[in-house]
Amino acid sequence: MQRLSSHGLAYYQFEALSAYGINHGLFTRLGGVSEAPWASLNMSFSTGDTADAVRENRRRAFEALGLRPERSCTSWMVHGSQVRVVQPDDWRFPEANDARADALVTQARGVALTLRFADCLPVMFYDPRRAAIGLAHAGWRGLVAGILVETVRAMQRAFGVQPRDLIVGIGPSIGPQQFEVGPDVAAQLQQTVAVPVTRETNGKLYADLWRTAHAQLTALGVGHVEIAGLCTASNTHEWFSHRAERGQTGRFGAVIVLD
Repeated sequence: MQRLSSHGLAYYQFEALSAYGINHGLFTRLGGVSEAPWASLNMSFSTGDTADAVRENRRRAFEALGLRPERSCTSWMVHGSQVRVVQPDDWRFPEANDARADALVTQARGVALTLRFADCLPVMFYDPRRAAIGLAHAGWRGLVAGILVETVRAMQRAFGVQPRDLIVGIGPSIGPQQFEVGPDVAAQLQQTVAVPVTRETNGKLYADLWRTAHAQLTALGVGHVEIAGLCTASNTHEWFSHRAERGQTGRFGAVIVLD
């Protein structure tokens, strides 16, 4: 990934998506106006932060990409497998979480897909042949529920996407060295893929969400997958981490748009 900065904000872009000219960003927690424990670029209204601070943070993030917050579309995430196909006029509700979905897909130009994270995987999709994009929120529950599989299928149904044409980026999340899980969670994740994604160290179980997501996508025939390899729980200076900060934290934003 590439790390970029703009007026005090720091954000990352996938090299593969940038090579195709796709405007996108995975924003760190740096450069916003929120006070602790949401300091400072918290993009979520549902964490207890003030609405004015969140609006200003979103404005700054979108400005860094040359976008306007009112031209965005988001949703209320429930750790499930629901995918929302975003239409050209859905940008009219930039702060409304009226739709419950953990993934957004679209061919509409100028509508920025945006979701928020604090340990779960942000996963971006792009098909250069069909000019379609997607953005998914995938924690362990979402991976077990099949959110990435359903995102690809939704893009197939709605836009005629072929998995082999997809460029996918797996963004910063809690890494395999930090994600301690119980036997039940480990078993559920392992059942979704054919490669080992859990390990035991000193009597503790750890799960690898990056490898799980990669294995699920490649099993579908996805042509290119780029993994950020950035652990949110290991670097709370730069990222929000629900686990490392014991739930008292903000959410970082991921944004992708077809200009």
